Amino acid sequence: MLKLIGGLLVLAASGLGGWQVSRSYARRPVELRQFIAALQVLETEITYAATPLPEALGGVAEQVGVPVAFFFRQVAGDLGAHRGCSAREAWHKALDYYGPRSALGASDLGILRGLGNSIGISDREDQSKHLRLAGEQLKIAMAMAEDAAGKNVKMWNYMGLLGGLVIVLALY
Repeated sequence: MLKLIGGLLVLAASGLGGWQVSRSYARRPVELRQFIAALQVLETEITYAATPLPEALGGVAEQVGVPVAFFFRQVAGDLGAHRGCSAREAWHKALDYYGPRSALGASDLGILRGLGNSIGISDREDQSKHLRLAGEQLKIAMAMAEDAAGKNVKMWNYMGLLGGLVIVLALY
């Protein structure tokens, strides 16, 4: 009886491990899609509505889904609190907090970090160009992430369960 319970625990743990890895592959395209939509909304707010940056970022946070909304809410909060930090500093601070908790890869975060270097320091037309460029780069990254998710989600789900089954069989 104890062997059966131990075997089920090993199988469950390995299955959950595989599911966790597959979940990160599935989350990455979703987060990239949300960032692309958020950058389009931000571009509209800055270019056409001429909304001040802290308000525009707060508006973006209201229009996009979790977890990307947390990122924009944090940037807007840091800028709106008049803590004396620039838009670049607030963007990078929020990215440093958000990055490790997200499913985004280093290249995705690099695109967003590059955008943070130019946010809030030029006129509306230049901001629009930077936002569009980052959006296009994120679209390319999203296509690659969707391809990777299509290949890896099922594989990691099965690998977790089958790996646990192999361990259980090897122990018996």
